[in-house]
Amino acid sequence: MDSRIEKVMENHQKGYNCSQAVACAYCDLFGVDEKEAFRAVECFGRGMGIMGTCGAVSAMAYLVGLKVSDVDLDRPRSKVSSYNTLKPMTQAFVDKNRSLDCKTLKGLDTGVVLRSCTGCIQDAAEIVETYLLKEKSE
Repeated sequence: MDSRIEKVMENHQKGYNCSQAVACAYCDLFGVDEKEAFRAVECFGRGMGIMGTCGAVSAMAYLVGLKVSDVDLDRPRSKVSSYNTLKPMTQAFVDKNRSLDCKTLKGLDTGVVLRSCTGCIQDAAEIVETYLLKEKSE
């Protein structure tokens, strides 16, 4: 599979928020239309709209759900698998950027910017490709 990092960055340049830029570049690989993904993750941008978890990280979680969920509404059993898939991804993001929190990443309280939005978006895309798409490229 070809890298879609350039597509992620183009999405952001077009005005997609951080979460939309990441989610919309990969959603088709998991059977979701781009318009549906765009709408579903809209409020995840800017740290879930109120400076919480980084929107690019939230997009990673969204994509994990699309890939891993068993979608068994009567007896859902895939939650632990989803959590276990996401955990090393979020750890990789923290290892690189020291936080998952948008406000902290942007240095709003400290004045010390840990990572730009563009950098966070690129990092999330690289992590998605490393952890979720690795078998697609083998």
